[in-house]
Amino acid sequence: MRPSVTDRRGGVHVRRAVARDAKRLTRLVTTSRAYEGPYAPMVAGYKVGPDYIEAHVVHVAVDEDGRVLGFYALVLSPPELDLMFVADDAQGRGIGRLLVGHLCDEARRAGIAAVRVVAHPPAEGFYRSVGAERTGTVAARPPAVMWDRPELTLMTDGGGP
Repeated sequence: MRPSVTDRRGGVHVRRAVARDAKRLTRLVTTSRAYEGPYAPMVAGYKVGPDYIEAHVVHVAVDEDGRVLGFYALVLSPPELDLMFVADDAQGRGIGRLLVGHLCDEARRAGIAAVRVVAHPPAEGFYRSVGAERTGTVAARPPAVMWDRPELTLMTDGGGP
């Protein structure tokens, strides 16, 4: 297993998630202000379990006190960003960019040149700002997802931050 500290920015480091992070990651998902109002049903009852963390490439950004500020989950085959969340009170601090940069590094190490991103509609601007290009639209899938979502491709060889 690789060392736990793989990237640092302003007292924040990225490490591999472990099973005991599951409750904190679930809380980040279910309390995200990005999923209020009409988007709330998508995360209602959502759970990031220890088995999910063990089965996927999941990394967390933590501060010096060990507080989880954000996380991402990368599916390797086919390459896709499955989840990415930054704590509401940590947004605007570069945590998302740090995580995307780390994701690109991990994907490159796995021999992956591009990662598919099916974004939450309000997050499209963020993904485009870190180099992702829109490639299409994923149609709504009621009742789980009631709205169309932008589909993007994030190149890992210089396309990230």
